[in-house]
Amino acid sequence: MCWLPLFLLFLFAYIEISLFIRVAEVLGVAVTLLLVVFTSCIGVSLVRNQGVKTFIQMQQKIAAGESPAAEMVKSVSLVLAGFLLLLPGFFTDFLGLLLLLPPVQKRLTVKLMPHLHIWRGAGTTSSGSNGNTFDGEFYRKDDERKNLEHKDDQDK
Repeated sequence: MCWLPLFLLFLFAYIEISLFIRVAEVLGVAVTLLLVVFTSCIGVSLVRNQGVKTFIQMQQKIAAGESPAAEMVKSVSLVLAGFLLLLPGFFTDFLGLLLLLPPVQKRLTVKLMPHLHIWRGAGTTSSGSNGNTFDGEFYRKDDERKNLEHKDDQDK
């Protein structure tokens, strides 16, 4: 079982290198390199645009008092897609673009939602909740000592 991650890493590298060589044979090395850089730039801009849209949706859900769990899963898929699109290679670009597709994001959300447990902190509770609020007064002992020291200074 400890060899599985290493095997997957080598399989991934083999797929990337094989695809790169095949595309370079057909299009040429210079065009292939330009294509890899171009797909990375397009991927970054797509992730940025969708990320801003998802962030706005999360803010709207929070303002409405709803759970932003679906948007959180979507943002995780966007981060993963951005990472895959930044890596040079056609296989990673393909996987990254798959993660940007809404049907894939919905399927990922449906798979991951049962495993998410979201709770609100004390600062986000509504006014009708049963949060702990204590009403009272306080007296600082340090203030009395400072006042006494100032009175002694004024007497001199």
